[in-house]
Amino acid sequence: MKFKSITAIALCAMALISCDEDTANIGNSLTSENDRLVVTTKSFDVLTQSIAVDSVFTRERQGYFGKVKDPETNAYVKSEFTTQFNMLENATSYLPKREDMPKDEKGNVIADSCIVKILFDIRNSYGDTLAPMKLRVSELDKPINNELMHYTNFDPKGRGYIRQGGLQYDKVFSMRDLAVSDSVRNLRETNLHRNTATTSDNSYYDMLNISFDKPYTDKDGVTYNNYGTYILNKFYERPEYFKNSYSFVNHIFPGLHFETVDGTGVMTRIMEMDMFIFFKNKFEDEEFDDFFLMTSTEEVVQTTKVTNDKEAINRLVADNSCTYLKTPAGIFTEVTLPVDEISTSHPTDSLLSVKIAFQRLNNQTVTTPLTFSVPDKLMLIEKDSLDSFFKSKKLFNNLFAYQVTLDKNAYTFNNISNLITRMHKAKESGLKSDPNWVAKHPNWNKALLVPVEIISIKSSSSTIYGTSTSETPIATENKLGLTSTRLVKGTIDQPIKIEVIYGKFKD
Repeated sequence: MKFKSITAIALCAMALISCDEDTANIGNSLTSENDRLVVTTKSFDVLTQSIAVDSVFTRERQGYFGKVKDPETNAYVKSEFTTQFNMLENATSYLPKREDMPKDEKGNVIADSCIVKILFDIRNSYGDTLAPMKLRVSELDKPINNELMHYTNFDPKGRGYIRQGGLQYDKVFSMRDLAVSDSVRNLRETNLHRNTATTSDNSYYDMLNISFDKPYTDKDGVTYNNYGTYILNKFYERPEYFKNSYSFVNHIFPGLHFETVDGTGVMTRIMEMDMFIFFKNKFEDEEFDDFFLMTSTEEVVQTTKVTNDKEAINRLVADNSCTYLKTPAGIFTEVTLPVDEISTSHPTDSLLSVKIAFQRLNNQTVTTPLTFSVPDKLMLIEKDSLDSFFKSKKLFNNLFAYQVTLDKNAYTFNNISNLITRMHKAKESGLKSDPNWVAKHPNWNKALLVPVEIISIKSSSSTIYGTSTSETPIATENKLGLTSTRLVKGTIDQPIKIEVIYGKFKD
């Protein structure tokens, strides 16, 4: 009974302890006199410090571009976005036969226009929606190496990925387009096919249209009246290059790079990006307007490059009054856990619970609409597992990665006992084969506090009581939006306390 029941008894013990500071009679109340669980509590010191983060691993679900001034540091933060476009299997089967397409005097197929449409996720963007910004769109010269692009310090321009003399357009925009009338903005029918909206009226989507209407010259020196005409002619010349995204990207269209080159005050998150090629189609000798659609999706390469002011970041890291959490790719908080002390204090007892809370400090400056938001979700993760965790598209597992939501101005991890046990066993195993193991593994007892975004899928089901909606988390990603907060720092003189509960059956 003793070993089979200890987990259930431990859970009961933790529930009771959380409600009552007096632990003297817990063992008596849970088990019989002959099989009593003895519970002991103890606290230990935890040290923390800020560490600068040069880059973070990203996936193809978050796209940002813009430039803003951080009100906390008075330094600039900039994001650039690079993407390919997805060519769905058999997507070109919807294109008409070549003989039904309009042609120029030389017999080449022509498109009326080519437009890239960007839908903004206003709820997850930052800044003044009316601030004027200048966006530069540039054609890539070659496909991006998939192994390199997943880090926010990847620089397409610096690595020579931008085609010299290729497609390039500058566009002045604001996230909220005042040229759109209220009547259009209130047309709910325009977005009935969508589940969410970006504006308060739950109808119109704030967007940016970029027309690729200038003549375009490809790498072979052939000039077309616009970029859409180039795509269509390549399809009829080499349809095998359009069979899937890989062939399309490697032979026809490597992708686009988006960068704000003028203006500050806006960091916009991309909800959706589509490329439309408009042309005249023919059916039974009648001509009508038609289009071909390509979309930037997570199935193809997308990457966000983040540029922070390193001097400003290092000034915050050097602040001994607190630690910081700052995104995107700015500052994490490193936690040194007292693994040895916890493990040796009661070596024959079971580790039932290890609880630690990181208290948030209020802003030192006056809060304004331009103040960065506070990270909502935080992950505590073993430091040396950070990179592999995000590469593997994992969820928090309560083994070496734990996730919590800000509550009562603190990030509280109720039980990280598995992490303490994991670290202790790793050290024990390592020292058996190598007496210098600790020196070779300086992060063996360190964890990081990392702001994250939980990616979920929504599902709905119908019951006799109506329709219910649920969300299922599918991945954890580094936060690329603008967030910042300060935490109480754990120092030698004033450490953060970690509360430990041990348990064992009475002999």
